[in-house]
Amino acid sequence: MRYRAFLSYSHADEKQARWLMRRLEAYRVPRNLVGTLGRDGPIPAKLGQMFRDRDELPSAGDLSSTITAALNDSSALVVICSPASAQSRWVNAEVEAFRASGRGNVIFSFIIDGDPASREPGVACFPSALIEPETPGGPEREPLAADARKEGDGRERAFLKLVAGLLGVGFNDLAQREAQQRYRRMAIITATSLAGMALAIGLAITAYVARVDAERRQAQAEDILGFMLGDLRKNLTKVGRLDLMRSVDDKATGYFATLDARDLSDRALEEQARSLTGIGEVRLNEGNYKEAMTAFREAHARTSTLYQRQPENGQRLFDLSQAQYWIGFVALQQGRFEDARQWLVKYRDSTTKLAAMDRSNFAWQQEAAYGYHNIGALDFRMGKYQQAEQAMLAERELYAGWLKQRPNDFNLRYEAANIDSFLGSVMLEQGKLKEAESYYSAQEDAMQRNRVEDPGNVKWKDIHTDAKRFLTKVQAMLGKRDQARGSALEAMQIGAELTALDPKNITWSYSYGQSHWWLARLVDTHDTNAQTHADKALSILANAHAQDPTNDHIALWLAKSRNLQAEFALLHGNAGAVPEHTQAALDALAPFWKSERKEDYRILLAEAYWLKGQAFLVEGDSALANKHWQLALALLSEGGHKEPPFLRLEMLVRTLKSLGRNADAKVHITRLEQSGFVPLQPYP
Repeated sequence: MRYRAFLSYSHADEKQARWLMRRLEAYRVPRNLVGTLGRDGPIPAKLGQMFRDRDELPSAGDLSSTITAALNDSSALVVICSPASAQSRWVNAEVEAFRASGRGNVIFSFIIDGDPASREPGVACFPSALIEPETPGGPEREPLAADARKEGDGRERAFLKLVAGLLGVGFNDLAQREAQQRYRRMAIITATSLAGMALAIGLAITAYVARVDAERRQAQAEDILGFMLGDLRKNLTKVGRLDLMRSVDDKATGYFATLDARDLSDRALEEQARSLTGIGEVRLNEGNYKEAMTAFREAHARTSTLYQRQPENGQRLFDLSQAQYWIGFVALQQGRFEDARQWLVKYRDSTTKLAAMDRSNFAWQQEAAYGYHNIGALDFRMGKYQQAEQAMLAERELYAGWLKQRPNDFNLRYEAANIDSFLGSVMLEQGKLKEAESYYSAQEDAMQRNRVEDPGNVKWKDIHTDAKRFLTKVQAMLGKRDQARGSALEAMQIGAELTALDPKNITWSYSYGQSHWWLARLVDTHDTNAQTHADKALSILANAHAQDPTNDHIALWLAKSRNLQAEFALLHGNAGAVPEHTQAALDALAPFWKSERKEDYRILLAEAYWLKGQAFLVEGDSALANKHWQLALALLSEGGHKEPPFLRLEMLVRTLKSLGRNADAKVHITRLEQSGFVPLQPYP
């Protein structure tokens, strides 16, 4: 072969390609490795000539034939991987052509930028031909990769990995020979420099003392950070002080920024990963998905490095699995289901492997259960309710057994209650209201016990308010108005305590606004307290939306609050105020509806159109009223379902009856009644 390797790269990465080519062609193989047997025979003293098409092509007459000839005359293919090369059709074509020659085992990836775990354009670094399955529907290929990024192997270590691949020797063997060669050079230099050793020894002693002192100070700093990111974070979480947690995160990040890359020991990388995960969690609580994702991806890069160094170490695999989970979770929150499934499957596979490492480690057994729970939660988001129900019931059975062994474990009780909450929502979507009430009640009971038995932990208060609101909803749907009002009132009281603790906690704030919404909905509509609660809900939710306009949950509840204001305006004879509120609801949901057709959005948009129609009817414009009811009906009829999803039915009945289609409405009323549903307001 004329060339040792063909370098394939995007024009945007030309600078890095030139550097790599010069390094490869100038590299001298360690003497004690020359002549030994490698993958392709005796190992030469130098790697030999490389082909970099931008240098060779100007003298060639035919682009295609030149590249094809060079590929055929190259022993290996090196792909410089980056977001630019991942989107380059020429790089992809070169990989395909080389692989077609039957030499897929000597294709090497040299990663300079991007995320090797991502498949998102602009972030992913592998061209599709590198990872496409061997057979249709099969698993993706795993490229032989050297990661030159700072958070990966680093440029020098990645270069040696690439050289080892090209020579057909083990990386550790090459690294040891390199080290031995360096030591021999040092010995020669030392032998010829004895005359100046007196001064050198003095300087070395000074440097050694300084180094030991620096290492001691670094160890002390890492101990302090360990406390800040461990015990202190736990205590701050318990009292809900996100502001102080942000300060801790900033201090930690500032410290890590002062470290030289050479100082990044396993411990330093571990502390960085923990810090970045904590930062991601804080940003997530603030509703800042972009910064949260950035932090979690950085944590993943570090935990991946640590796991690669010690693949037999269970703690390393555990830390890696946590980073995989958080990336998948954020993608799920953003509605990017395919990315979410990819990362959550990685998490499940890692935790399954982790559980098998040590069957006596209960925490690792739980992680495996979480892996399957998350896939169930994703199925729920995608409307696959029966699959989700089966997954959750299987997980619930595991927790029932564990709770018998550990009846006073607060976190275990919370996790079991969380499964009940999911099952309640799954039942609700299927119209099984009594079953939903039973599961939500079980969740609420468990969180009430945690609050009473562990009163210093603010987390239980937060989760208890969620449980109360879930129970409120299903009680209201079953016509249990008084019980629902009691649940909403207790949720509001707990919410008031939480927002007083940390007014900047946006999650607590909009949760508190939801409780006011429910109280407005559940008291008599002619009671002045109803309007007071409705106004309070609107004020809180509008403020939360202004702080985080990208949060779909907040936008959803803001739209609900606007629609409730429109409904109250109709009830109080102020039809002229309805368009302003309903348009505000439509505007709040518009960007989210454009990117994802979620059922919650659909029902609220239909409700806004229906309320507009009601207002036009009151003002005597039946044509405009019918136009808006038809818009509502079109939304509620989309999807090609054999039967409309259960939670659409109430709004569908109201719309059909407004249009005078009572016979069509009756079918859906029957289905609602069979479920035990009772409307809070009479049908029109």
